[in-house]
Amino acid sequence: MDFINRIILPGSFPYYILVVLVFIALFIAMTMILNFVLKRWSRRARKSKILVDDFIIRIIRGSAIWVIFALLLHIFSAYLKEDDRTFTLFEQISRILLILTIGWLIIQIVRALFHFWQKKFDIQHPDNLEARKRLTQISMIERIAVITVAFIFVSIALMTIDSVRQLGVSLLASAGVAGIIIGFAAQRSFGQVFSGIQIAFTQPIRLDDVVVIEGEWGRIEEINITYAVVKIWDERRLIVPIDYFLNNPIQNWTRNSSNILGTAMLYVSYDLPVEPLRQELARLVTDNPHWDGRVQNIQVTDSREWYKELRVLVSSSNSSSNWDLRVEVREKLIDFINTNYPGSFAKIHGDAPGHNEGKNIRAE
Repeated sequence: MDFINRIILPGSFPYYILVVLVFIALFIAMTMILNFVLKRWSRRARKSKILVDDFIIRIIRGSAIWVIFALLLHIFSAYLKEDDRTFTLFEQISRILLILTIGWLIIQIVRALFHFWQKKFDIQHPDNLEARKRLTQISMIERIAVITVAFIFVSIALMTIDSVRQLGVSLLASAGVAGIIIGFAAQRSFGQVFSGIQIAFTQPIRLDDVVVIEGEWGRIEEINITYAVVKIWDERRLIVPIDYFLNNPIQNWTRNSSNILGTAMLYVSYDLPVEPLRQELARLVTDNPHWDGRVQNIQVTDSREWYKELRVLVSSSNSSSNWDLRVEVREKLIDFINTNYPGSFAKIHGDAPGHNEGKNIRAE
């Protein structure tokens, strides 16, 4: 660009206008060339069965434009040396952009690699315990890796600015007064992070685990570094701090296996025979797709003055199927009793000693 210096006086307003116009023209031209190359590459990648091509194209498409912009800004800042403040500002901006772009590129590569590993595990399979273990660990390690890379490159970018260089050094080395202040201020956050790491490896909960927490039944939908998301059965979401799972007791229905036993309680009079109900239960579950063929039984689990308690026990391959099976079995058994043994359900006796207990009788 020496011809610019010969045509227009360096440092003049027309000189800066010309530099800006040439910068924009080169940026547009290089962007168009990049898009042209990527389009041709994408057409070839669609015909290829190798997924690496698609991965590389996505990475380049998002970061190459910023790399071009940062490099051109760094090159053209040399033509602004007559104005020290402007030259220093543009050189600083180009350096920071280049550092952050490289960091963003590394983050995308990390996320893509973890996404590739996650695709190898299928949690939709009924026997998905091993897959859920690996996915829980991978998702937690991915978030920690992304935060670490972002932290490092933001610190490096700060180190290029003279006025905040010490802060960048303190962040990167985790030392100095700024690091101590930040450490005290974020003590709970760091505790949450360590709790997340502990959960990733000890795994009291995993992705897609069925849990009962705070009286709510749901599935673990997300496990983040500082919190977990529980999808409640009615589509609500329960946001739980990650250290809650280490400091409080919870019910995990799929800790070792997705297989589960479920109960339905019935409160009936003493003159109702139990054996016909057992035969009816066997008939109901035989062709039911929600029953896994392991357990089906009816037991008398308690006896009170005016009624006896029956526990209907059925098994399923997972909690969702077991819920459907329990409500269906309960409904059909109630209909069976009303049809064949009318008046056999426990009744409330207002003048009886067990009156207060009778108020609590229900077919659960």
